[in-house]
Amino acid sequence: MSWLTAEQALNLLGTKSQTLYANVSRGRIRAKPDPSDTRRSLYFTDDVKRLAARHAGRRKTEAVAADAIQWGDPVLPSALSTVAAGRLFYRGQDAADLADHATLEEIALLLWDMKRPLRLEGQGGNSGPPALTAAFCALAERATADLPSLGRSLPALQIEAESVFGTVANVLAPGLPHLPVHQRLASAWNRPDADELIRRSLVLFADHELNASTFTARITASAGATLSAAALSGLSTLTGPLHGGAWQGVRSLIARAAAIGAEEAVRSYLAEGRPIPAVGHPLYPDGDARAKALLGCFTLPPLFAKVRRVAEELVGERVNVDFALTAMTSAYHLPQDAPLIMFALARTVGWLAHAMEQSTSGRLIRPRARYVGPPVE
Repeated sequence: MSWLTAEQALNLLGTKSQTLYANVSRGRIRAKPDPSDTRRSLYFTDDVKRLAARHAGRRKTEAVAADAIQWGDPVLPSALSTVAAGRLFYRGQDAADLADHATLEEIALLLWDMKRPLRLEGQGGNSGPPALTAAFCALAERATADLPSLGRSLPALQIEAESVFGTVANVLAPGLPHLPVHQRLASAWNRPDADELIRRSLVLFADHELNASTFTARITASAGATLSAAALSGLSTLTGPLHGGAWQGVRSLIARAAAIGAEEAVRSYLAEGRPIPAVGHPLYPDGDARAKALLGCFTLPPLFAKVRRVAEELVGERVNVDFALTAMTSAYHLPQDAPLIMFALARTVGWLAHAMEQSTSGRLIRPRARYVGPPVE
């Protein structure tokens, strides 16, 4: 459960109710009214557990570090993006507000800290449909040919980031290079009516703190590897079903709902002990701000709307941005893999930003393992 009653929270904390309320007022524990009884409050589980762990004082340093990697406390400094008070920020600017007007190219300038327009001329011309396989091949070809990032200045890395992004855009958003990538992608899919929603989606997916693929990209860059290698490692991680592949879980749920009905489908998932795909998000206890920014801009297909209503009612959490992106794909009749194509294209901007930030820090990311194997002789 993502939320605890006061009794459950106090049991975990081992404190009096006054201390619990004080931690809420200081912003250390998030709270919301209990839907079943508005006179009571519920408390965000992860906040309570994190505070309880800090107060325990008996845990070893390595145990604290291990927990930090799993939705825990921040593990390294970054000036690029953060989730605070239920909102996503890019260099201090609200991503949802930026999504109202900005293009992905403009977000690249912001995250890369560049003061001039991007130069993607000459990177277009690919005539094939958007294809993730082509992105893998293009990045792999560059990864061993480009210069290592180690010891190079930020301006030099920014020029290379432009080139790497152009390589990815060439295969994931093929078309005329002078057009914004969202228009190129809409044209490639023959869905010009979707270009504004594609633009908004790309902005909202550009970066998201130290998610799994971004952390992977930073590790790669910390070793001095090429920026293209960092982007390639991020892309590889993105394909996992717990990350960029979450849309497939949503499609499976919708398919089951089409067969047996929305409520029966959601109930069957819960009865089987399976989490409902794309419902809830640990960083957004009051609902994914990115999903809100996207869902308000189009009409959900009827079956998606039914599944959303039932899932939110039975689970007590709101659908997240993966649900919104999959629903948008259905509403505008985009290709099945459109969520992953848009995710990969957008997040390439974030991967490159983090790779440059990590490279210029000059620090290698090299944690130690807490050995739990057979005794060492």
